[in-house]
Amino acid sequence: MNAVDATEHYETSARDPAPALLTVILDTNPHAWALLEDSLPLSKAIANILVFLNAHLACNYANEVAVVASHSQKAAWLYPRENPATKTYQDADGDVSMNGSSADNNNTTEGPGQVNKYRPFRIVEEQVTHNLRELMASTSGADVKATNSTMMAGALTLALSHINRRSIAWAEAHGADTAAETSGGGPSSGGHASGTDTAEGLQSRILIISVSGASDSAHQYIPIMNSIFACQRLHIPIDVCKLSGDAVFLQQASDATKGVYMSLTEPRGLLQYLMMAFLPDQRSRRHLVLPTRVDVDFRAACFCHRRVVDIGFVCSICLSIFCEPPENGNCLTCGTNLEMGDYGAKPAVVARKRKKKKRVNGPSGTATPTPTPTPGP
Repeated sequence: MNAVDATEHYETSARDPAPALLTVILDTNPHAWALLEDSLPLSKAIANILVFLNAHLACNYANEVAVVASHSQKAAWLYPRENPATKTYQDADGDVSMNGSSADNNNTTEGPGQVNKYRPFRIVEEQVTHNLRELMASTSGADVKATNSTMMAGALTLALSHINRRSIAWAEAHGADTAAETSGGGPSSGGHASGTDTAEGLQSRILIISVSGASDSAHQYIPIMNSIFACQRLHIPIDVCKLSGDAVFLQQASDATKGVYMSLTEPRGLLQYLMMAFLPDQRSRRHLVLPTRVDVDFRAACFCHRRVVDIGFVCSICLSIFCEPPENGNCLTCGTNLEMGDYGAKPAVVARKRKKKKRVNGPSGTATPTPTPTPGP
């Protein structure tokens, strides 16, 4: 340790446990939140989520968070994002202004109680609320009427891109093995490569706070499943906090990536659910009994009409699923001509042969023979 400023005491090393990156995907579907207005308004949900993010940052000073909004017409970043309101101002000499504003502009975004708040907490709170307010203001009535779904596939793609970028940056700075430790290693390896002294990779996970129904994301089945397979390969668990309804694909995402899926019976207790079930990271979950879901819905969506089906037709080449035979027997994905046989034709009815019945004591009058007595001596 440096005896003067103790810088080595606060710097991370390869022996220190790697921090955790929590990426929250917030479903901001206006139609779904309008149905929850009586039980849990969006403003109260944001306040609870901010407390949860602060708790994650307080667990380790090196922990990181990211927030993505899955809106009706697009997926947008809420944090981190460069905003003029939260930009650090500098004067002509390059000195940073202590009050967060320039000398020419006396307006400040900090309230009277913001100066005593922990700076990472304040930055996350300001950017999330500011960007969410901009996102809602940019949504017109025509955008709301156009669709009832949410861009969950785009939000998952943004989350994976950010996790990959931060994992590579952490590996380069701390000497972790990017090939095997990009996301913290597998569940059995504990994040460390066996027999090596490489640093532990960044522990990354995704939390989806969803309010949309199951049918709203059926048209995004293929990109959602691709994102799920990518998370499964990188050992990134997907936790799902369902505030209303149920989602088929999110159940599959949580089950495939060994995450936590919880459908809340009381949305007003959102903060308690977040703190008790979703706050522990991968390292802590090895010592906990996590809530699991046994009745996972493994139904898929058809590639032709994007409907969730129980029974369908599967292409033998690309494994595409159809709710009805495609036109002319050609697969809509790979174009292969599929042999449908005589599907749709009426089956031929063959008359069953009548079996001749054997008459034992029939009307022929044949008497049953009586046994002959044994002659005596």
